[in-house]
Amino acid sequence: MQLTSAQSSLIVVAIYVGFCLLELIRTRLFAKSEQSRHDGIIEIVSTFTLLIATQPAILLIVGALGHAWFPQYEGALAHAPWYAALALFLVFEDMMQYWWHRASHSTAWLYNLHRAHHNARYMSVRLVYRNNIIYYAMMPSIWFAGVLVYLGLGWFYAFYLIVKMAVIIGAHSDVAWDAPLYRIRALAPVMWVVERTISTPATHHAHHGRHADDPAVNYKGNFGNLLFFWDVLFGTAKITRSYPQSYGVENLPPATLGQQLLWPIFPENKDMHAVIPGAAPGTSEPHAVAAG
Repeated sequence: MQLTSAQSSLIVVAIYVGFCLLELIRTRLFAKSEQSRHDGIIEIVSTFTLLIATQPAILLIVGALGHAWFPQYEGALAHAPWYAALALFLVFEDMMQYWWHRASHSTAWLYNLHRAHHNARYMSVRLVYRNNIIYYAMMPSIWFAGVLVYLGLGWFYAFYLIVKMAVIIGAHSDVAWDAPLYRIRALAPVMWVVERTISTPATHHAHHGRHADDPAVNYKGNFGNLLFFWDVLFGTAKITRSYPQSYGVENLPPATLGQQLLWPIFPENKDMHAVIPGAAPGTSEPHAVAAG
């Protein structure tokens, strides 16, 4: 069975809509605790820019460069076995995203590009594509995926993308699918493997936690996207099976709308006491994670 890119995209959309409905019913999708007026704008603009402009443009640019300079390699891997295709995508797409993400938390100028993703004071599927527009345009893993597609692995990318996005969407949602499974004793060995293999709500929520002194927080680790195994392998994993008390960033000045979407075109606010209309949370209700 082969999937077209359109079919793959429709399945991803269906998964996303499914989690949106869960949040709508259980955790108020459009009225998250501590959300601000800017949050919705950032999420809509960054999501649609990535899906409609940035990602298609990268695929087109890679294809055009390949046709111009390396026409002999177009489709060279089209008949590669699935396990070879999987290995290539895990290394050149998912592991590269791990290192890009990790670098974004250790390099100040990259963190300025990535901060929008962490500025939200809540977890939700709304955050999946929330980032600075330039951050995605520079993301190496998207460019490497384009190269692999040019080399003939588009047929595998269609399946891979469904699995990866299902994991990422589930890991960002505040309807924590993993929480009830931890309580089933018979599943303990299975969950031990699962939480060390893929990103789960518990491990990824830790990365979005606001305060470093919260035992469930690890915002300087847990960088994995599809595979949490990269964190285990490279020593940045923290597994607690619990969820942070609050989300967002600490000890940083408030960020403007322009800064979050298009820094460095718009300057970084460095005034800790600045009052930025639309940036302040509309409510200060405590956060709660829904356990599945």
